[in-house]
Amino acid sequence: MRVHFCGVRGSSPALGPDFARYGGHTSCLALAPDGAPAPTLILDAGIGVQRVSALQDGAPLDGTILLTHLHWDHILGLPFFACADREDARVSVVLPEQEDGRDALSVLSGVMSPPYYPIGPTELRGTWTFATIAAGEHRIEGFEVLAREIPHKGGRTFGYRVSDGRSTLTYIPDHCPTALGPGEDGLGERHPAALELARDADVLVHDAQLLPEELAAEARFGHAAADYAVGLARHAGARSVALFHHRPDRSDDALDALARRLGGGTPSVSVAAEGSVLEL
Repeated sequence: MRVHFCGVRGSSPALGPDFARYGGHTSCLALAPDGAPAPTLILDAGIGVQRVSALQDGAPLDGTILLTHLHWDHILGLPFFACADREDARVSVVLPEQEDGRDALSVLSGVMSPPYYPIGPTELRGTWTFATIAAGEHRIEGFEVLAREIPHKGGRTFGYRVSDGRSTLTYIPDHCPTALGPGEDGLGERHPAALELARDADVLVHDAQLLPEELAAEARFGHAAADYAVGLARHAGARSVALFHHRPDRSDDALDALARRLGGGTPSVSVAAEGSVLEL
């Protein structure tokens, strides 16, 4: 599969010259099956989803947007997604089952409707459908997808393991492992759901919003330290890890320093940059 990093920032966009190399758009990955001309499975719809339109070569979206959860930095790109908001588009939006039982359309309408936005989800052009899924195994756009609930503050959050039968990507962009305890190294528990999703993956794309010294003050907002992501990959046998969901004020120079500190070992470590592409 081909993996496009369309947005790598967390919580809010980052603007200005200090963020030019890694990018400031919020969370979005676009996955294209082997040989496909354009992505068909989009993971999260932060404002980075706007970059997917450039990958379509003028064609409408014909695919699925799979959301990990409903925080603003993962959904606010939806009404600004040009290749999906056109009459010939086919778009399925899928999100985790809600703890209160609300359906997908009513949940999304809560933030995308007047007075917050001029139109609601059903007023987007094209053929749109909205659905929830439970934790477990699913087949979406030809990919095998395993969904597991991951601890994160403020609403049900899923991590996903996506496979095309030859390669596997694990996507855990928001994760608060310290919610389950400090773990053996003080960075949080390597719990069964996270280990199952990451087991022997070709790449683990993981929340790296914090540094270890920031956990005490900021873990309560629901995020992990970059070092935890590397440790999880190592324990799960993942071959590589892409650090993701960068703190909005983490500059390019600071991310370069993070790459130097955590790189050079096993598994291989990269710091995700907007516009980069992985061929798995």
